[in-house]
Amino acid sequence: MVRLIETLVFRNRPLILAVFALATIAFAYGSSLLRIDAGFEKQLPIGHPYMDTYRQYQDAFGGANRVLIAVRAENGDIFTNEFMETLRQVTDEVFFIPGIARDSVRSIFTPNVRFTEIVEDGFAGGNVIPADFQALVATADEMGQVRENILKSGQVGRLVAEDFTSAIVSAQLQETARLPVLDPDTGQPMTDPVSGLTVTEIQPLDYFATADLLEDIRQRFQTDDIDIHIIGFVKVVGDIADGAVGVVTFFAIAVAITAIMVFVYSVSIRLTILPIVCSLVAVVWQLGLVTYLGYGLDPMSILVPFLVFAIGVSHGVQMINAVSSEVLAGGDKTEAARRSFRRLLVPGGIALLSDTIGFLTILLIQIRMIQELAITASIGVAVIILTNLFLLPVLLSYVDLGEDFRERYARTVKRREPVWRFFANFARVKWAVPTVAVAALLFGWALLEGRNMAIGDLEAGVPELWPDSRYNQDTQVIIDSFSIGVDVIQVITEVYNDEYLADPAAMPLTGAPFSDDWDASYQARLRDSACIEYDIIRHIDDFEWHLANVPGVQGTISLPNAMKIINAGWNEGHPAWRVLPRDFRVLARAQTPIETSTGLLNADCSVMPILAFTEDHKAETIDRIIAAVEAFKAENPNPAVDFRLATGNVGVMAATNQAVQAAQLPMLLWVYGAIVALCLVTFRSFWATFCTVAPLTLVSALCYALMSLMDIGLKVSTLPVAALGVGIGVDYGIYIFSRMRHYLKDGMKLPKAYYNTLQDTGSAVLFTGLTLAVGVSTWIFSALKFQADMGILLTFMFLVNMLGAILVLPALAALVGMVIPWNRRRTPAAQPVPAE
Repeated sequence: MVRLIETLVFRNRPLILAVFALATIAFAYGSSLLRIDAGFEKQLPIGHPYMDTYRQYQDAFGGANRVLIAVRAENGDIFTNEFMETLRQVTDEVFFIPGIARDSVRSIFTPNVRFTEIVEDGFAGGNVIPADFQALVATADEMGQVRENILKSGQVGRLVAEDFTSAIVSAQLQETARLPVLDPDTGQPMTDPVSGLTVTEIQPLDYFATADLLEDIRQRFQTDDIDIHIIGFVKVVGDIADGAVGVVTFFAIAVAITAIMVFVYSVSIRLTILPIVCSLVAVVWQLGLVTYLGYGLDPMSILVPFLVFAIGVSHGVQMINAVSSEVLAGGDKTEAARRSFRRLLVPGGIALLSDTIGFLTILLIQIRMIQELAITASIGVAVIILTNLFLLPVLLSYVDLGEDFRERYARTVKRREPVWRFFANFARVKWAVPTVAVAALLFGWALLEGRNMAIGDLEAGVPELWPDSRYNQDTQVIIDSFSIGVDVIQVITEVYNDEYLADPAAMPLTGAPFSDDWDASYQARLRDSACIEYDIIRHIDDFEWHLANVPGVQGTISLPNAMKIINAGWNEGHPAWRVLPRDFRVLARAQTPIETSTGLLNADCSVMPILAFTEDHKAETIDRIIAAVEAFKAENPNPAVDFRLATGNVGVMAATNQAVQAAQLPMLLWVYGAIVALCLVTFRSFWATFCTVAPLTLVSALCYALMSLMDIGLKVSTLPVAALGVGIGVDYGIYIFSRMRHYLKDGMKLPKAYYNTLQDTGSAVLFTGLTLAVGVSTWIFSALKFQADMGILLTFMFLVNMLGAILVLPALAALVGMVIPWNRRRTPAAQPVPAE
């Protein structure tokens, strides 16, 4: 089959080059249309129970895609004409940003922020900012009145800083926005000829344009006396997109470094250009295919094209190494290319197929962004089969290297011989025993250390950005000044399900019946409003108290808490009356002023969210809160009340972390199962498969240990590295063992067979590992922290995979060979066995 494919390929070289050229032009055009595609809902782990709750109540109580703009007075407090006018203008600007849910905009200038006070006749209230308030000309008395209204509204620590130096504008973002329809010829908004109004349509939210609008607000309203701080998912996306320019720069630097080192290795300009070009063609094909399939490139997946380039270079170097060896042996350019194609098609194809399967296993995680990443990476690796195993040898068949190249390459091979003699010792038993022992110790340590690797974020701010980035500094300012922040988890309280109402004997939290007269009218009242039943409200209040005392929770808001404040108001504001009354009529009086617009209840009071604002979104904080909720539910069962997790951005993170953790082991089992199966098909030997796969498990364990030591959690941005680690490692292992097996079948002993393998293939493995490691090591200077982290991890993976294949694989083969000789199948007796 291999010879048949070889004949078809090399007999039709012009046709193949023409097809590749046309396809590259088409995919280059497609890649030029590629868009950076970000979306909050792409991060949701579809199918997770938390997300069922999120989707069910997203419209009623808001989602998790919030944006906060803090306007801060650098000198003095907020009660100045300049500050108030700036806050009013910022509120108006936010209100008209496309994609903002206008009914969710809240600041002390919006009519949905009100105060309530006790007067002689009962209660009185109004907007925090009076309707006739003119910020620029407000008097000291009017400012004093606003200050009193803020204190009465209970917004201190929420919309107004506890020290009165800043105020917040809060809003929810939607995934769609009504935007003007642009004329395709002029690019200007189209106007309806009859009404004269601008034609609009519902379009997906442009996160980058929205982030630019928010940054424009900062630039226009920030002065020497007033500072603007903005946080939210949309701003994170915008900041990462701004840093993506640096990603392209570092990609170019890595390509340049790779080209220089390939030239040093190949001692030929032509052999340097071709594998680099073929690998870049693979990237172009990948991006073009992604565009034509209707996908975009998420900012968190922006490093995937370089991973494809790295894998392409790895296989390209193997091809030029094989061609160089054939030319050195006396073959002409065409015969050298054909023999190299024949030799590398099966091991290279199996290795790339393993890489593809490795990335496809990420599809097990039911998060659209991760699944798109898996598809994008898998397409790129699959394309390398065509560009580097077919296109590259065809191109090499046209390259005349000449006698000068033979001489230069012969001298290079001669200089490398001492290195190969040293590494060949690892195929001897006396070197293999300590090598395997050290590997086993490292594996044991890595397993222990890797258990400490967290799933999720390990830093208070956004871990994709540096701690001193503007976004993380803004986050810290808001956390320090307010009792709320952008990190919030909502526990949705559902009450009185049908099962409970059908069982009058059901006992509430207190262990006593709800009422002595369980009659039809009582049940009807329960269905109408659970807010006026003491046992229910008390149970929810106890839960809120339990949640508020969990370390990491900054503050909580709930209906029972608001009802206690109002009940005290009905009793001259005395703190002793800040309790939940037991009589349902008094409870009704306390609940009536609380409107559904507060987000604390729905129309029939069957759903009452509890908001918990967290200090950060670290994995340990999220785990602690989730554990506290589950513990309360287990210790205080109540069939009338169901505390459902979770909405809010922390709820989404909790679901994402759990989805990643649940899929981690199955993903590894699938990828290793596929690699084992492919190696068994390739080598038809259990022990050959074992020697190839065992170093991969060591590298995977060491990768997790390194992530634990560096405080890098396993999440969306780090998952590709874990898959890549296995992919690159199996490439090295398959290339080395397939060539070594060839020499073993000729009757050579293992050290000699491994020495010849190093000359043929090992040099390419050693060089590729060093080259790619040097290239990605420059990423530590990136403006994006997640790129710097990936640079460290990839540098480690490239080096350790190379060392595993060069050192551990032959050592394992030597120990296995003590029991089962590798060269059972010897040459016929008429042909003498070559001496070692």
